[in-house]
Amino acid sequence: MSTNVDTMNRLSFSMPYRAKWWLMFGLMAAPLAWLIGSALTGGLGANPIEAINRFLGDWALRILLVTLAVTPLKLMFGLTWPVRMRRMLGLWAFAYVALHITNYVAIDQFFDWGDIWRDILKRKFITAGFVAFLIISALAATSWNGAIKRMGVQAWKRLHKLVYWAGVLGCLHYIWMVKADLREPLIHIAILAVLLGVRVYHNLRVYYA
Repeated sequence: MSTNVDTMNRLSFSMPYRAKWWLMFGLMAAPLAWLIGSALTGGLGANPIEAINRFLGDWALRILLVTLAVTPLKLMFGLTWPVRMRRMLGLWAFAYVALHITNYVAIDQFFDWGDIWRDILKRKFITAGFVAFLIISALAATSWNGAIKRMGVQAWKRLHKLVYWAGVLGCLHYIWMVKADLREPLIHIAILAVLLGVRVYHNLRVYYA
């Protein structure tokens, strides 16, 4: 096992870290670039507002799961370079969530705050999504180094552990929204379960060591 980990680390570091960072940044930006191109060329189908909302929501959850995968990758394979990208990945997840919410509030609902508030209270998938948005917004707002100094390390860590709840709520938002084909939300839930399972297993090993 250690030989495999060493091999993976050697391969992963064959590319300079800055090149890895920009490659990951480009991968995170690619879906948004595709969406903009499709919108400009009329490739979003008969209901572009719904298509944009679904697309942004799907990618927000995917990037959040990628962010949550950083620590399990370190625990399972000893990969440390993704940890240095965690802040960037988290901010990309926030960007997609913020655009998802903006599309819903501004374009879908035309800033009708009464209807928006009724949706939040009555439709459980919107409730879950809204709470997840609040959590991710708090994490994004405190993602800079100065926030750690102002809050204190322990308080900052406690706050940022809420990212796991954001993942759970994001998956619930997805599966509660879908009415027919549940395969995709179930895949996302399975991935989240594996990522959380790795963390729980590691914590139990440390506790009982």
